[in-house]
Amino acid sequence: LYIFSAVFSYIQQYIMARISQSLVYDLREEVDDKLNRLPLEYYDKRTQGEILSRVTNDIDLISSTMQDSLMQATTAVLTLVGVLVMMLMISPLMTVIALVTIPMSLLSALMIAKQSQKQFSAQQKALGELNGHIEEMYGAHEVVKAFSREKVSLETFDVTNIRYFKFARKAQFISGIVRPAMGFIGNIGYVAVCIVGGILATGYTIQVGDIQAFIQYMRQFNHPIMQIASITNVIQSTIAAAERAFEVLDEPEMSDESAKVTTFPEVKGHVEFNHVRFSYVEGKPVIHDLSVDIAPGSMVAIVGPTGAGKTTLVNLLMRFYEVDGGAIRIDGIDTRDVTRAELRRNFGMVLQDTWLFSGTIKDNIAFAVEQASDETVVDAARAAHADHFIRTLPAGYETRINEEASNISAGQKQLLTIARAILADPAVLILDEATSSIDTRTERLVQRAMRELLKDRTSFVIAHRLSTIRDADCILVLRAGDIVEQGTHDELLAMNGFYAELYNSQFVSCIDGEDVA
Repeated sequence: LYIFSAVFSYIQQYIMARISQSLVYDLREEVDDKLNRLPLEYYDKRTQGEILSRVTNDIDLISSTMQDSLMQATTAVLTLVGVLVMMLMISPLMTVIALVTIPMSLLSALMIAKQSQKQFSAQQKALGELNGHIEEMYGAHEVVKAFSREKVSLETFDVTNIRYFKFARKAQFISGIVRPAMGFIGNIGYVAVCIVGGILATGYTIQVGDIQAFIQYMRQFNHPIMQIASITNVIQSTIAAAERAFEVLDEPEMSDESAKVTTFPEVKGHVEFNHVRFSYVEGKPVIHDLSVDIAPGSMVAIVGPTGAGKTTLVNLLMRFYEVDGGAIRIDGIDTRDVTRAELRRNFGMVLQDTWLFSGTIKDNIAFAVEQASDETVVDAARAAHADHFIRTLPAGYETRINEEASNISAGQKQLLTIARAILADPAVLILDEATSSIDTRTERLVQRAMRELLKDRTSFVIAHRLSTIRDADCILVLRAGDIVEQGTHDELLAMNGFYAELYNSQFVSCIDGEDVA
């Protein structure tokens, strides 16, 4: 029997490990696939740590419960069935008496579980907020220290941690009541069986040895019930974690594109905004009624005060967000009629907020082009004036960038993103303050290279330093979501309007209370 027990224990462990890990593997795959289909709006409304908590902590909790607690529950159920058969063989009457306590135990457990489930859900939510705060603070630890905000950061952490502690304490306490409550009800049944067994024994309808055996079986019968009760809090916590994981799977996705065009014709770069309207929050429009026609090969600068809608315009062009009304067309084709992947394949972006992944410099530059050769990577780096600093690094192009890309400077990171855009050779280029972190001398060199890159291709340049866009073919001046002025640099200065005010304000300083140009 011991040999058989050992063999079946091995089989049980193998089966449960396979089932639990396969299920969690599939769930993690589905969640990751889902995250790729969610709109940008989903990420804008949540912290990175909170999203990571759903993908890692919550799913890992499901895995551990499937592996351990579910196996205990399965063993307990099988034990209940075997013991119940033996009890029925000894005395059906006493078995009925023993079973009367089960509905009472289950009812008390369900009532307690209903209350504790709310606390477990709040606990997992608070854990997500805690992870979000930690990820945010340690991801920007330099800024926190630069502004001496350690105390405020710790205070915020303490508030969130206390909230998590309170929910966790309540959840564990309430779920912990299940075991003593079920034990109390089980003991009532135990006493009832002893009394009835004693009465039956005095009438010689049952042997004393059978009563003793039945009591032992009843103890064994109550043990798996208590075992199930003891893992109730784990199961409830897992249910809360599973709800958070399935909330991600239930999020509305980007619209289906299976019926859309998957191959864009050769893009010439004719871009048209036709009465475009958009709002992040319903009823609060950001762009009211924007129309502009951009000829192929034009360099279009987008300027305006903070919050005017400059970045929003680019987000709509790339279909990170969908327009509420009107249409955006490229070469006469509505961008909504082609797949997002095909549309974005024709765009290159260099953003003010540089993004580099943990890997070699060569891999980061070649990110936009599959199987890019070493020669093309080096040529792109030279065009972006990044080749010199790369070769000064210990491993050159094979130098690995760490997770936060903190082992190279901000200006160097920006040069790498420019090299990446040059290598991609897109039909339409979007530059969002692409040289903001570069020194003046290097900026001139890079701008010279960018002028070569911008030849014969449509480009959108978001600029705050208006001196960098004097050569633009068209300057769009945005204010509160509308184009208030449009034209070349000289034409807009001649108008002496809002653009002229913005331009002149960059060359005005205050000395002794007097404005001096």
